[in-house]
Amino acid sequence: MPIVMQFRLGRKERSVLYFAVSLVAAIAMVQPGMPAAAAQSAQGTALPTAPKGSAFALIPAQSRVAAPEFTLTDINGRTITLSEFRGKVVLLDFWAVECGGCKVEIPWYVAFDKIYRDKGLALIGIDMYGESPDVVKTFMAKARMNYRVAIGNDALGERFHVEEMPLTLLIDRSGRVALSHAGIVDKTQFENDIQELLQ
Repeated sequence: MPIVMQFRLGRKERSVLYFAVSLVAAIAMVQPGMPAAAAQSAQGTALPTAPKGSAFALIPAQSRVAAPEFTLTDINGRTITLSEFRGKVVLLDFWAVECGGCKVEIPWYVAFDKIYRDKGLALIGIDMYGESPDVVKTFMAKARMNYRVAIGNDALGERFHVEEMPLTLLIDRSGRVALSHAGIVDKTQFENDIQELLQ
C-alpha cells in the first residue's frame, strides 16, 4: 500500500487521512524485510521518468522538462522564486507538518542541506496543508530546518501535480525536473542522485 495521501480532498478529510497515513508509514518503516516498493509509490505519470530497469532513478537529461516557475512569500516574509536558484541543484519538497511520511524524510533533507549546500544544493520546502506560519516555524525549529520554506496553495499544487504527499522533486542546474517522487524516498539512492546532479 503506497505511503502517500490524496491531495484533492477537503481540509478536514485530509486531516483524517494524514493521521491514517502516518500510522501506515510508521508500521511500514519498522516491518523487517518489507520490500522498499511496499513503502513507496510509483513515479507520477505527470512528468517524465527514468527508463524501466534503469540503475539510476534520474530522468535522462534529454527527457527532462523545465520545472514550472513560481513566486511565493516564505514564512519569514521574503519573496521566493524557483528561478533565483538557477545554477543550483534544487530539492523541492512538498510536505506538511501533519504528514507522517514527510516527518520521516525531513531529517534526511536537513542532513543533505548541511552536507551539500556548499557544493550547490538548495532546499525549498513548501507546506501544502495550509498550516499557519507559526505552526510551521515551530516545527522547523524542532526539526532544525534551516532552508527556505513557504506555504503553498491549490494553484501551485495543480501546477506541480501534487496529488500525493510527500512529493519530492530534484531539479537540475538548468531548471529541469530530474526526478519527481511521490512517497518516501529511498535515502541512499536519493543521496546518490543528488551527488550525480552536483557533479
